[in-house]
Amino acid sequence: MKPNMGSTDRILRTVVAVVIAFLYFTGVIPGTLGIVLLVLAIVFVATSLMSFCPLYAPFGINTCKKK
Repeated sequence: MKPNMGSTDRILRTVVAVVIAFLYFTGVIPGTLGIVLLVLAIVFVATSLMSFCPLYAPFGINTCKKK
């Protein structure tokens, strides 16, 4: 897998994931919606750590800086 996510994209995904997790664990986002958003947050963190987003590949999106 060739990295296709830049640092700004990775930071934004991580921040969004932390906010979603905080809202879920404080009870602001309860129930099924909370669980769905928590799974989305986990996916955001995983893709940020790998620097690869599988949804970017079919569309040819690449947020990495050119070398």
